[in-house]
Amino acid sequence: MAFTPEELQAARDRLVPDVAASGLRVLFCGINPGLMTAATGHHFARPGNRFWPVLHASGFTPRLLRPAEQEELLAHGLGITNVVARASAKASELTAEEYREGGRLLAEKVARLRPRWLAVAGVTAYRVAFDDKHAVIGPQRRTLGTTRVWALPNPSGLNAHWTLATMAEEYGRLRAAAWEDA
Repeated sequence: MAFTPEELQAARDRLVPDVAASGLRVLFCGINPGLMTAATGHHFARPGNRFWPVLHASGFTPRLLRPAEQEELLAHGLGITNVVARASAKASELTAEEYREGGRLLAEKVARLRPRWLAVAGVTAYRVAFDDKHAVIGPQRRTLGTTRVWALPNPSGLNAHWTLATMAEEYGRLRAAAWEDA
């Protein structure tokens, strides 16, 4: 989908509302909204993004949801937010300061909502936002209050060294942990 300059600016200025509620099992956290997400208001809306297929393949959802069906996540104890609220064409357009401020705001959000798990979809974003240079994919030692944290592979189609199958396996590990601690 091609955007006019006016549509691009409008997308960059638009805030995408969280899909969230108190007491979720898992609050997924993207890096920041892409332009397609900002334009539609639906998280992970870019056609090449593998978030929705991975969520289904890992067993979080009983069927493949479309981005427009994102509110259905709440019925499964799941939600979505972002580290940085500002939309951009690429995450590389974000500054380290935006990540750090986003991490601070995210910690406040998690303190209010108290999900069992915060799942950050992008280990590099997690490292910068929470000043944890040595974080790897998987559960983290850090907690945010009583909320445990898991760094997941970024589902962007640009993250080619993670296949749909290997991402589904990692997301499935989180799913097992989230249901185990219930």
